[in-house]
Amino acid sequence: MTWVEPYPSDLGAADADLSDHDSFTAVVPHATFQRLRAEDPVSWCDKKDGRGFWSVTRYHDALDVSRDVERFSSAQGISMDDLAPDEIAVRRSMIEMDPPEHTRLRRLLSRGFTRRTVEGFEERIRKLAVDVVEQALERDEFDFVSDIAKELPMRMLGQLLGIRDDGKRLVELGDALLSNTDPDFTDHPVGFTDTEAFRLLPFRSPAALELFEYADVEAELRRREDRNDVIAQLLAPTTDGDPLTDLEFKNFFTLLVIAGNDTTRYTMTSALLTLIEHPSLWKAWQDDRSLTETAVEEILRTTTATCHMRRTATADTTLGGRRIKAGDKVIIWFISANHDEEAFERPFRFDLARSSNDHMAFGRNGPHFCLGAWLARMEVRLIFEELLDRVDHFELAGDIARLRSNLILGVKTLPVKVC
Repeated sequence: MTWVEPYPSDLGAADADLSDHDSFTAVVPHATFQRLRAEDPVSWCDKKDGRGFWSVTRYHDALDVSRDVERFSSAQGISMDDLAPDEIAVRRSMIEMDPPEHTRLRRLLSRGFTRRTVEGFEERIRKLAVDVVEQALERDEFDFVSDIAKELPMRMLGQLLGIRDDGKRLVELGDALLSNTDPDFTDHPVGFTDTEAFRLLPFRSPAALELFEYADVEAELRRREDRNDVIAQLLAPTTDGDPLTDLEFKNFFTLLVIAGNDTTRYTMTSALLTLIEHPSLWKAWQDDRSLTETAVEEILRTTTATCHMRRTATADTTLGGRRIKAGDKVIIWFISANHDEEAFERPFRFDLARSSNDHMAFGRNGPHFCLGAWLARMEVRLIFEELLDRVDHFELAGDIARLRSNLILGVKTLPVKVC
């Protein structure tokens, strides 16, 4: 059988505070999203440390907000936090821009991440995947996150950027930024320490300064010699003939570092956890490799590593029967949209053979559709293909730990035993 139900067995509390990062550290609060979809799909949520926001929990509403850049802008930030104008000005990256400004920057790299281009990387990525998997499997027990799920995207990031080392330090810095609410990843976690001194840095993190210095060194190397890598592409003129400003380059570099590792890592890890909890799925996939394409899409739907993104209403408007005022924060809950009963048949069934699966894990074809979507798909596919070839099954070898974040969903430690 290619499916299990229910998945997961624990849907959490039905009254979770969605603004609280701690609401996501035990389990994903699916019961809360399920209740909101049924009772109040565009609902007002208070926030303890700032202005409240609208939660958009149904698939089709989320799709509308994601695509309608005229009514719902990214330019005021993509997180729940309220940013002052000077913070917005110095911290903006491509994802905090609307077309046509967003389009100008996106075109710098878009050709390098098309499906056709990424498919040309398969042999190189598979070699990396084989090396990572075989090195990890030299031991009977290991942490899947650090030894496999983190390792492959890190090595791939290093190759794409053409950097001078293995990328480990870059990934550590990226973790400090994107996981800035989790004390395991930063010495300056938001909500636990005073980060006012860093408010003009991406994610209010001092790690951004080291990333900026790293970007400066790499840029200077490419000014002295010709290279064919992503950093060189960022330094080339844009479609209007002008190069990126120094700040645009540094923020774009920072975005690539954080986006090129975390979400793929957590997607792989959450997927393996589900397969460990439901070993019949591992066996079914192992026996029938024709399931791989649909299995990867089901993994992406059910894990949804990017839990939410924020937009800001540009004018008074209506959504889902609710009146939204200009300037209101509107949160697109991708994790909820991907479990919407009206969009997916039996959404809490994990089905390796699910045939209709237009999930929103990558934004679903809006202007902010994830640039690295095809690369992420390939990395997930290749890791599991290599594991299925070598491992009869996995078992948990200790306690797991989840990321303290309502922005990025992830299991940060997954000790496993090879059986």
